[in-house]
Parts: sequence; C-alpha cells; structure tokens
Amino acid sequence: MFLKRIFLVLTLSIFSFSLFSQSNNKQDGIKIGGAVRYNLLSTNYEGGGSKQNPQMTWDTWRLNVDGSLSGVDLSFEYRFYPSSDTHFLHHGYFGYAFSDDIYMKVGVSQVPFGIQGFASHNWFFQIPYYVGLEDDYDMGISFDIKPADNLDLSLAYFRQAEPSGPGADAQAGRYSYDIIPGSGAYVNSDGVIVDDVSANLKELDQFNGRLVWHFNENWSMGVSAQAGGIYNSTLDKSELSTAFAAHLEGDFGRFNLKTEVIRYDYNALGDDGEKLDVVPMGAYAYGYAGGDGYTGGVASKANIYVAGIAYTFPVSWGPISSIQPYVNYSMVDKDVDIFHDTHFLVPGMMITAGPIYTYIDYAMGKNQPWLTDSFGKGLGSGVENAEWNSRFNINMGYYF
Repeated sequence: MFLKRIFLVLTLSIFSFSLFSQSNNKQDGIKIGGAVRYNLLSTNYEGGGSKQNPQMTWDTWRLNVDGSLSGVDLSFEYRFYPSSDTHFLHHGYFGYAFSDDIYMKVGVSQVPFGIQGFASHNWFFQIPYYVGLEDDYDMGISFDIKPADNLDLSLAYFRQAEPSGPGADAQAGRYSYDIIPGSGAYVNSDGVIVDDVSANLKELDQFNGRLVWHFNENWSMGVSAQAGGIYNSTLDKSELSTAFAAHLEGDFGRFNLKTEVIRYDYNALGDDGEKLDVVPMGAYAYGYAGGDGYTGGVASKANIYVAGIAYTFPVSWGPISSIQPYVNYSMVDKDVDIFHDTHFLVPGMMITAGPIYTYIDYAMGKNQPWLTDSFGKGLGSGVENAEWNSRFNINMGYYF
C-alpha cells in the first residue's frame, strides 16, 4: 500500500505540473489497420523429422485501431490465432501528452523493461519473451518522460496482467507470457524435485522503472527494474518478485547490435505454502506442461544473456527494398544446480517488400519449450543431455 500511495502522489504531481503546459498539435482522426500472416515450417525434434513436413499454418490475423480525438490518443490491437484456437487483446490504451516531455498511457500497454520493441531481429523473439521479460503487456498506467535531450525515463504501475481470452489452460489465452494458475515445483531438502504442486497464482501490483542514456545518435544503453507481487489466491498472500536488466543497442554502419543481461526472481508460494523453484506460466492458450522426468513452468530464479547482430542490405529488386540477415542467441542460466540450462540460437533473414515482411529462420534450441515434441519442456527443470532441436520457419505477413 505504501508504494501504491507514492506512485499515486507522483502521478498527481506530474499531472498538476504539466496541466498548463500541454502541447498537442495532432490532428483528429482514426486509422484502421491490421495484418495477415502465414507460416511454412519443417520441424526436427527428438523424434526426428515430422511426417507432416513441410507444414503450412495460418499464423494470425489482427485488427489495429489507432488515432487521436480532442488531444486524447487511442491505440488498440486484437489478435486471432486459428491454429491455437484462441484470440485476445494484444494492447489497448488511451494516451495523453501533458507536454513535449511527458506522455501518459492508461490501459494495456508495453511494460518498460529491457530492450523495447523486441530484443530480437527474428520472428521467434529471444528467450526473455518466453519468461515474460520481452515485449510484455500488462494493465495499468505508465509515463514516458524526457528529463534531458539524451535521457529517456519510463515509470509504470500495473495492477495486473492483461485480460485473457479463451484457452485450453486457465488464463493462458494471452499474447505475452505471464504467471498463471497451474502446477509448480520445488526441490526438497533431499535434493528431489517435488512436482505437480498446486499453485493458484497471479501477478499483482507491479512497478517498473527504465532509464536509457543515448550517448550518441546511434547508440544507447539502459537499465531497468521491476518489482511486484505474485499473489496466491488459496493462501491470500503475495510474495515480492523482482527483475533487473542492463542493455546496450546501436547501429554501426549497416550493422545493428542488441545485447542484454537480465536477473529475475519470481518469488512465489505453492498452495501448500512451500516456496517454488518452478512457477507456472502460459500464453497462446497453453501453459508450459510437465512430463516424465521434467517439470513444466519456468525456473523461478535465473540469469538470462542475450545477443543479436544484423546487417541490412538495401536493394531494388522489384518490390523488395531490403534484406537483413541476422544471428540471435540467448540462454537461461538457472540457479538450481540440478536444473538444466536453456539455449536458443536463431540465424535467419528478413526480407522487406512493400507491406510484406518475410522472416526466414532456422531456429535451434536446447531445453527450449517451443522446439520439442513435448510442448512446455525446457524452461523449468529441463532435461539432462538435451538435444539441439530445430525448426525451419518462413513467416510471411502482409501489414496494412
């Protein structure tokens, strides 16, 4: 409660200070847009290549509404995923510029943490996305502040995760990964993993701060902090969860570099009161499921390392205007000694042709829950001597 009161005072102070210095030259209007995307893919997991290879799936279609009326902005996106039999809100917020240096968002917006937009160049994201620390969206209020020409500051309070749509697992019908009700796990005093621990969890009262220094026109570095509650509804009790990040990104010539280091601690209790070493998480209608010899979910404490480099070739080949090859790598170094780390490597390229963006990726992973015959295996306890599974994927999208 004390932290919430501080944030309320800060919000009212910013509002009062800026109310008489409004700067809004936007023209009224609403734009309707969207996208349609398809995947062509071929998998090679533990069981070898699928007999269904190559497969073609309808990835998503989405509706976007953006605009401004009477100085108040609107940004809204709703997505449909036919292959996962789900649909949900991606984001939806009202925005208002108190001045040229202060912008407020109220609703479901991107959490200011780490590299904004995406920490990846590829279609698959980097590993932070799969633990809720890349391109995450939650419901609350945020402020983007320009304290100096070369500094960007973001402050936010999120009461809860974004609303969920339909899903095979409770509250898993969502775009970004969040902690959801499900099963966790912990390691007992004998060093044995106790699995299938009921954990009715949800995220509540999260605070975020992000500061970025642009030390020249092409390079920036930043630090982020996140603190919030993981609430157990059975126990009616919250535990403090934290995450911290430092990142560096920039351009040198036609190269683009993205690097990031993350430390997170998803401190949570199971319904039996035991502190969890694995927490349940889900998105796209499904939670990370466990199986024989491994847990589902996500390791509750770990370090994450991220690096990606890309090079852009401008071309004039009919509608094709650029080709961007890239290599992205990320890993999860889990705290628990008997858990097994996650590795994720994606070389590929993006081709831009007017409104069509095509990602051609060869994704490889060890203990990566999306690259396995048993979806969900990897980010929890993982498995020993995990194989390098792979998926060749072409994602083609028309954006309008």
